[in-house]
Amino acid sequence: MSGMSPVSRARKKSSPPASPSVNGLFKDVLRDFSAVAAEPGPFDVELLASEVIGQWAEADPEDQLGLELIAFAQRKITPGAAALLAALEVLAETDEERTAAADALAVVLGRGIPEPEWASEIGRVTVGECWRTGDVYGDESSLLCVFSRGEATLGLLALLDFTEGGRVRDLVVIEQPHEVLAEMRGQIEEDGELIVLDKIDPADAHRLLTMGITATDAMTEPDVGEDYARFHAVALAWCRSLPEPSAASVVPEWSPAQRTEAVDRFLAEANLGDAESGREIARRLVAHGCRTEPADPLRVGPEKLARFLESLLDGETELEDEDAVAPVVLAWAAWGARRAGLSEVAASALVEDVTEYLAEYLSDEEEDEDLSAYLDGTEAGDDVLAVVERRRFAVPETDTVIGDEELTDLDPGDPEQRRLLVIGMHPEYHESLAADEFDGTDGLRLALETSVVDQLWDNEPAEVWQAAERLTEQGLTRESVLERLVSVLESQLTETEEDDRLDYDLDGYCEALRQV
Repeated sequence: MSGMSPVSRARKKSSPPASPSVNGLFKDVLRDFSAVAAEPGPFDVELLASEVIGQWAEADPEDQLGLELIAFAQRKITPGAAALLAALEVLAETDEERTAAADALAVVLGRGIPEPEWASEIGRVTVGECWRTGDVYGDESSLLCVFSRGEATLGLLALLDFTEGGRVRDLVVIEQPHEVLAEMRGQIEEDGELIVLDKIDPADAHRLLTMGITATDAMTEPDVGEDYARFHAVALAWCRSLPEPSAASVVPEWSPAQRTEAVDRFLAEANLGDAESGREIARRLVAHGCRTEPADPLRVGPEKLARFLESLLDGETELEDEDAVAPVVLAWAAWGARRAGLSEVAASALVEDVTEYLAEYLSDEEEDEDLSAYLDGTEAGDDVLAVVERRRFAVPETDTVIGDEELTDLDPGDPEQRRLLVIGMHPEYHESLAADEFDGTDGLRLALETSVVDQLWDNEPAEVWQAAERLTEQGLTRESVLERLVSVLESQLTETEEDDRLDYDLDGYCEALRQV
């Protein structure tokens, strides 16, 4: 879910100044402030000042562009300079710059320039409602805070990323916050099982905003939206009008014993075929959760697990068993969904998303395979991994060659396309099939194998897969297992009186499979 979807309602961005020099930039800034000083509007002044501050956010701190701009404005002694300095006295982001702006404003006013009539209103807003919407997993939230001054109302929308400790990834000022809230409510009506919407206390909003912005600003090269720097200063200023932030819960770091206990519990409950092979990956999952989300290390979400997989791709991680990544992460997703009490819709969506992310960890032959085709019609829960394993045994490939024709990206869930995949496994029959000279015995054998593959896909009767698992554990190859299963089915065939058709007794067939 894209939490910042209403950015189309964001305040329009001013055109960047054309002047290439620093002095030229400063002149353009004063010209813009002269315009807003002539038509007073505190919101417009705050947003313009925030945009100006955002322009030097990426500059070298040693250049001290903010202090240079303040000194430049002090020398000009104009209404535009007074407007700029009155705004920076409140919105500048360092104590040094705010003090310098106050001193410079005093100089300008002392030389006869009147103080802007809106100066006392800068940074002072009335707090309205605060709403938060996000995915049910807890990966992301969009926090909307409404602020007003007189009849004018604006909204501050912040995208919170809880896969990185709740940091703020983007900030947008919204001109019509009531329309954005209506959109949020509309999303709930459409995707109520995947999205949540809550009205939150302004003190909690203050905590989320300030902690999130602080976390982002502490990063060396944060990945943020294009508006983050532009609205950073005004966001901090408006936050000061919110009630004191609520106290953040003190979260003690998990001990090694707690981490081991979580891994053991997962392995005991996840029904992995080989629990010990997944221990290393499970330990890394717990460690990732403790590092990125100490308040809830075991929480699962599509983005959180995607970030975990990205961490394995950084080239610095060596795994003892890379083949364990896909089954263990899928099991972790399903286990975490059950632990969180997610709905079937949300749990299924989680498993499907994670399945796509796991494409990086398939073998070379399976690298481009989309495992979601093997999940069609399934329900989230304990059997998700078992379903994938069983169906991939039944239909290990989705590409095949029949004669001279290459067939790619077939849908294994379609019975007709599944039959083509079975035929593709037997090139010895292709020539006679093409010539319509297929021998009756061979045709029966191929038909029986197709039936067995269909039974494995649907798990009906369940005894077919149970027999296949036992035979595989005995060391037989897939081809040998299928031969044995086909032989069992063939041994149960009897002719019917109707059209000399072949049929079998289901109970007898299941009993024969149990004897395999």
